[in-house]
Amino acid sequence: MYVALIFMPQSKQPMQINKTLVVAISLVSLALVIFLGVKTRNTWEEYFYIGKSGRDTITLDGQGKVTAKPDVATVQLGVITEGTSVKDIQQKNTDKMNAIIAALKAMDIKAEDIQTQNYNLSPKYDWTDGTQKLVGYTISQNISVKVRNLDKTGDVVSKGGELGANQIGGVQFVIDDPNALQAQARDKAIDDAQQKAQVLAKKLGLNIVRVVSFAESGSMPVPRPYLMMDNSAKSAAGMPEAAPQIEPGSEEVTANVSVTFEVR
Repeated sequence: MYVALIFMPQSKQPMQINKTLVVAISLVSLALVIFLGVKTRNTWEEYFYIGKSGRDTITLDGQGKVTAKPDVATVQLGVITEGTSVKDIQQKNTDKMNAIIAALKAMDIKAEDIQTQNYNLSPKYDWTDGTQKLVGYTISQNISVKVRNLDKTGDVVSKGGELGANQIGGVQFVIDDPNALQAQARDKAIDDAQQKAQVLAKKLGLNIVRVVSFAESGSMPVPRPYLMMDNSAKSAAGMPEAAPQIEPGSEEVTANVSVTFEVR
């Protein structure tokens, strides 16, 4: 009696299915890990981002002021000359202005502090019965003088009039370097805002964590004009009037800040 044993080859399909399932699970797990990692990072950054909305904050304004005396005066001196000959009035105008500039330098005013602002030559006409007739010319020249020794301001005005300046626009007092004063005013404004925040936080039972935003505005001193009298005035004896006494006063620099604090 013969018994036939037939061996059937085992199918490899289940093994292939298992491998595919393992790969799929691994990819899903990896994607999940990446997703959770990105989500965690975004949450972390959102918590520490300065401008994050939803954070408990208080915003306080602060103001700082600094008062200082101007340390520079600017004086406008001008010479106007009229005549029928361009050459003649040019020479007369130039002689007067050169004499004024030389005198200013002799008063220890540096050349870089003397600046020509205007030089103009224009014709002068006379209208008669609707007819235009050239009758002469006018030359005007103006200089701006920066006086760093304020005690000499009146002397500059007086000397200019004495030597032929017949046009003075006025005197302005300025602070030569206002940025340093602006920084001082800003510091005071920040201190003011911080003190207000401390008082308010204590009153509300909160703790200040840190500053989350800051904004600043302020005002610089505006040159203050000092109106001058006609400098061509002479005394009864025909001598120039004495140098006027000019007081610079004081200027105020202000800074305003708005500070937002995180509180807990």
